Amino acid sequence: MRYTAIALDYDGTIAHDGVVPPHVMAGLARLKATGRKLLLVTGRELDELLGIFPGITLFDRVVAENGALLYRPATGERKDLGEPPPDAFIARLEAEGVPLSIGNTIVATVRPHENAVLQAIADQGLEYQVIFNKGAVMVLPPGCNKASGLRFALAELGLSPRNVVASGDGENDHALFELSEYSAAVANAVPKLKDAADHVTLHHHGDGVLEIVAGLIENDLGEMPPRKPRRTLFLGKDEAGNDVVLPRRRASILATGEPEDTREFCMAVLERLCKKGYQVCVLDTRGDFLDFKPAVVFGTSDNPPSVDEVLTALEKPDVQTVVCLSAVPDEERRAFVDRLLVPLRKLREATGRPHWILLDEASDILHAREQGHDSPAENTIYVSAHPTALAPGILAGVHGVVACGEDAGAMIKAFAAAVSWGSPMLPERQPHEHEALVWFRRSERPVSLVAVARVKADPQPAKAAQTKEKSPEVGQVLRRA
Repeated sequence: MRYTAIALDYDGTIAHDGVVPPHVMAGLARLKATGRKLLLVTGRELDELLGIFPGITLFDRVVAENGALLYRPATGERKDLGEPPPDAFIARLEAEGVPLSIGNTIVATVRPHENAVLQAIADQGLEYQVIFNKGAVMVLPPGCNKASGLRFALAELGLSPRNVVASGDGENDHALFELSEYSAAVANAVPKLKDAADHVTLHHHGDGVLEIVAGLIENDLGEMPPRKPRRTLFLGKDEAGNDVVLPRRRASILATGEPEDTREFCMAVLERLCKKGYQVCVLDTRGDFLDFKPAVVFGTSDNPPSVDEVLTALEKPDVQTVVCLSAVPDEERRAFVDRLLVPLRKLREATGRPHWILLDEASDILHAREQGHDSPAENTIYVSAHPTALAPGILAGVHGVVACGEDAGAMIKAFAAAVSWGSPMLPERQPHEHEALVWFRRSERPVSLVAVARVKADPQPAKAAQTKEKSPEVGQVLRRA
């Protein structure tokens, strides 16, 4: 299960005119029965919400006041995620006749009173932000929004934003969409939010949310792919300058070549995955990945790792792990890996993590039972200098192969013959140092020659040179700020 949680706005999303219909609640209950977590993320004040929404107890966490307040429905506990507004600020707005709604942290009004709010903030020297949502004007501490509140709630539940689906309808849902892995705007959403969404539903309000619920229950949104790629993992550019990217959904790849060549490629990919917020677990047979800085290393060349310690670490979404098998005797490695992979797969079923697993010397460490699977595990990188020693089911099911080193062309041809992918057309020259041949199936692309060293830095889109006007007066003010 890739998507293990859904974060939902209230007004205009699951609710219409402030009310959530019974059939929408029934659909959300069916989704929760699959083991997924439900989170409500709203700009409403909590007491107001409790008075109108009895179904709030279905949710695992509620983020209210546009990210400033966390509520745990199971216990009734509340936690402020921001400081209360200054009394002088409230008094100033009330004295000017600005209609207000004051929560634990949030101060809200309606248009056209935003000018009075902004002037009060400036006059009192406050570092407050003003967020607009349809006709509402919300005042919050800096950095406090739906994304910050959701991040806090996910941390409590031990979940990663990379496994969250979000749905909303208003301007203040942009931050929610940006944080989440998949975003769905309901049909009645504002145009700008629709433009930013991965998917726009056919129906309005809660009926639109039920489209997403059905897609999650039926196939984990497998038939509702994002309209445009996000968090694309660039591997580099081919000789024609085209981007070569790693498949993200239910993918597995084979990296083959000498260890010193495959290590460079794998380290670059691992760095990018971590940068994008994905959790990785590396099973390291030789100690080649001990210097992978984002990771916590378990085991040394003298002491074998503990399976329980590795699993405990992986329960935290932001922890990356390297499991060093150097001290595990050769005759015991397959049994050790088997003891680790079984609970790892259960953890993936429950949480969707670790998002990627790298198996070094895969043909040597996979137990016969593990190799007997008809298809490879999802989001797995198999590293092997002798790939034909892997089970035929794994070879046939991988989505791509990366061949490193001066024999890369021969390895691609041998792999193609073993899995009946057809006869590949190779580049005119063999890869040099820091290069690799990359080939993905179900693609019109030929085998690509990719510079591995460039993988470590995300490419930046070229920008045309612009002549910018500068105001001397503004420049002087900024230099004194």
